[in-house]
Amino acid sequence: MIVCDECAKLGKIQKAPPKPKFRKSNKPKKNKTTKQNYSKDEPKEELVEDFNVKIRKARESKNLSREELGQKIYEKVSVINRIESGKMIPDIRLTKKLENALNITLIENVEELDLSKYTGNPSQGRTLGNVVKIKKR
Repeated sequence: MIVCDECAKLGKIQKAPPKPKFRKSNKPKKNKTTKQNYSKDEPKEELVEDFNVKIRKARESKNLSREELGQKIYEKVSVINRIESGKMIPDIRLTKKLENALNITLIENVEELDLSKYTGNPSQGRTLGNVVKIKKR
């Protein structure tokens, strides 16, 4: 760090940490010129908003206990409890298992949103408040 003489009086000079002699991994170096292809698009599929209620109602309509559902999809009962209470959001693999076991749809397709109709005053431009749908509890 480069500091002025006045500031240098306030601290101590420390040695730089020693550089490691050996590399810990034998992974080949990545070429810096290659670019990763990241999708700028938003995901096309999304978990439904009331997934926990849907799962609980479907399980109850099939007269399955949480233990039976857990055995059927090879998951722990605590996972089923957390999903149904809304404390856990299932990943895509678990969502597919639940869809197949309960014959319900938990993943919905999301269409492109035309932001031009949400613009408020043209002089102010587009704001987050024009686009976001606020969920009231």
